[in-house]
Amino acid sequence: MAHQGRRPAKGSGKGSPAHRGRAAGGGPRQGKPAPRRSPRAEKVVFDAPAAAPEEPRTFRLGAVPGATPGKWIDTWKRRLPQVALELVAIEVAGQRDALDDLDAALVRLPLDDDALHVIALYDEVPVVITSTDSHLLAADELTAADLDGEVVLPLSDGVLGPLDLPGTAPARVGPLSTADAIATAATGVGVVIVPMSLARLHHRKDLDHRILADGPVSTVALAWPRARTTPDVETFVGIVRGRTANSSR
Repeated sequence: MAHQGRRPAKGSGKGSPAHRGRAAGGGPRQGKPAPRRSPRAEKVVFDAPAAAPEEPRTFRLGAVPGATPGKWIDTWKRRLPQVALELVAIEVAGQRDALDDLDAALVRLPLDDDALHVIALYDEVPVVITSTDSHLLAADELTAADLDGEVVLPLSDGVLGPLDLPGTAPARVGPLSTADAIATAATGVGVVIVPMSLARLHHRKDLDHRILADGPVSTVALAWPRARTTPDVETFVGIVRGRTANSSR
């Protein structure tokens, strides 16, 4: 009876559940094995075929004397640096034949040919070129009546057509080129009537000019063969018309 109610001595009897677990497992408890991962699929990249390089080419632009395509050429160089632009000087008398070997040209009207596309660009006013000591320069602007008695030198390459100037005196020389006629006018012998751009092209210190208010104008146009309306031609037309690179045609 004396021993009734005593706790078993430490270490006696069956072990604790934890101890039983260790004994049953025969060592440290092991975790569940990690699930196997399926092998990662390799990413397949399909490379797009490289764009074929553009064939080297040149855009040949003709221009008659006095035409000033400089700003359009600058825009072309910025927009199509990979396409060279060659500026070709042509004469008005041969401008139609020259177009057969050009992509496009700045020409002077009239130019009637159904095989061509022609877009009028701007009109040039006519001017009277005379020596700096001429009384004609006293006026800011001239009319045909102001030329009464003046000798108007005839031009072999004139672009204004026949001039209706009944009061002028006949010239004693035959038709001269514009350059030669202007050099003659500088001596005080006669006057020359040409579009404004040609007066600027042949500017000299011993000459000046005045607008001929009632004289004929000269129209500058862009022309190209209809059968050769290429993407490059369409691009240049867009530049001339002021379209931006993102503008639709």
